[in-house]
Amino acid sequence: MSSPVNDTDSTTQPDVNHRRELTFRVVVLGIVLAIVMGAANVYVGLKAGMTVSASIPSAVMAMLLFKLFFRNSSILEANQVQTCASAGESLAAGIIFTMPALVLIGFWDSFDFWSVTIIALTGGLLGILFMIPMRKVFILNNDELAYPEGVACAAVLEAGDEKSHDDEGRNLLFGGILGAIVALATKLFGIITGTLEVATVLGSRIFYFGGDLSPMLIAIGFIVRLNVAVLVFIGGALSWLIAIPLLGGAEQFPVALDGAYEIWSSQIRYIGVGAMVVGGFSSLFSVRHGLVSAVKELINNLTSGVLLEDDTQRDIPTWAIISLGIGCIIVLTLVNYRFTGGLGITLLATIVMMVMGFFFTAVASYIVGLVGNSNSPVSGMTITAVLVADGMLWLFNYSGTEAMVATLGIAAIVCCVAATSGDVCNDLKTGSLVGAAPFRQQIMQIAGVFVAAFVMAPVLNLLHNNIAGGIGGRELSAPQASLFASLASGFSGETALPWDMIAYGALAGLLVLIVDWQL
Repeated sequence: MSSPVNDTDSTTQPDVNHRRELTFRVVVLGIVLAIVMGAANVYVGLKAGMTVSASIPSAVMAMLLFKLFFRNSSILEANQVQTCASAGESLAAGIIFTMPALVLIGFWDSFDFWSVTIIALTGGLLGILFMIPMRKVFILNNDELAYPEGVACAAVLEAGDEKSHDDEGRNLLFGGILGAIVALATKLFGIITGTLEVATVLGSRIFYFGGDLSPMLIAIGFIVRLNVAVLVFIGGALSWLIAIPLLGGAEQFPVALDGAYEIWSSQIRYIGVGAMVVGGFSSLFSVRHGLVSAVKELINNLTSGVLLEDDTQRDIPTWAIISLGIGCIIVLTLVNYRFTGGLGITLLATIVMMVMGFFFTAVASYIVGLVGNSNSPVSGMTITAVLVADGMLWLFNYSGTEAMVATLGIAAIVCCVAATSGDVCNDLKTGSLVGAAPFRQQIMQIAGVFVAAFVMAPVLNLLHNNIAGGIGGRELSAPQASLFASLASGFSGETALPWDMIAYGALAGLLVLIVDWQL
């Protein structure tokens, strides 16, 4: 694939710089899609435990709408739209994986609008700001990373720029109609059963089998790659079909189905925690050189004060990055103080979230470069941050409710930073392939984060108050948030954690790393 960003011919580069890119229609459509994608992924993440990158769907939608209504539109305009729209999706992941935990532990009765909004806004901004100095390290000067989703999005944009969108339009329409038919048949008319599950007891062991029929889950299967779908299936099969029967304990539960869910919730899922912690520290070690290079790049930009005039190389100025970053840190310090009510724990929590956020920006960028944005294990990075945060709080003798709330606040910011920075990295890679201006993409990312931050709390409250069981119930299980709530409660001394299950998971993670190293 040819790329304008790699073309140094002076006769062609000016044409790239003067094509339409950041226009009024781009800003309007980008903001609308950021809100829609953000709200939709709140539900997807609470239901399925994962969100799906909005870059490619938003790129296709932008190209379709522009070709229908604006014949003079350019590929760069569509790229800016998907950049803004994907920011809403990534921010949703950071919020829904963590914020519901504050409701689950009883700290909130409902989602506080300003707290959720400020955490989403500052966490998303820091993800963008931390990523900017790493752009050259992970995108321009790195031949190791393939960026499968970034390259695929660029291919979609370039193909759409050359031909009509009849096929894409038909596929979008067909998918929407099919999803609507299944949803109506399931939810409204009851023709199709949305969940099919059965559990039985043999001896002292519970055997479970079941699954959901959901247009949303089927759609996720279409979007993620086969190897990711297989890995998710393997994890679920090992947990529900093998690990639950192996543990036994059926005599404790009068209803086999309830027993299966309780064994999974109280023990099995912590095997995944142990494996994720090992994976998180392994990822930190893998990107150690990139972190050093990013710090050097930031210092060099600050001391030199040189701005590249070529739009395809210029970032948001370093002084703006530092100013916005300081503002975010001040606001987060105030939010932490509001949560905990103590100056010491507030300062400690703020320092930990900034350090871990910067580290996991590099990790998220590296992993997105390897496997794509949809497959980035953001929850694993957040669990690692939770482990570090709880260790620091324990060293300074903090426990109880203030420790739980401080831990979840750290988790929320780190999760938002990791999710947003990975999305920024993916979009900047797409932009580098189609000849976009990085600083304009960064502006659109900031715009997307800003508008999406204000819809997170209303959507969360809407779902929590109108879905049976609320967030954390059977319909919207919020798996990551419930797990973080359990971890925070356990680390703070409020409840006991199954350390043996966590140890088994860590051992499994080590074995996987050894096998991977051998291969």
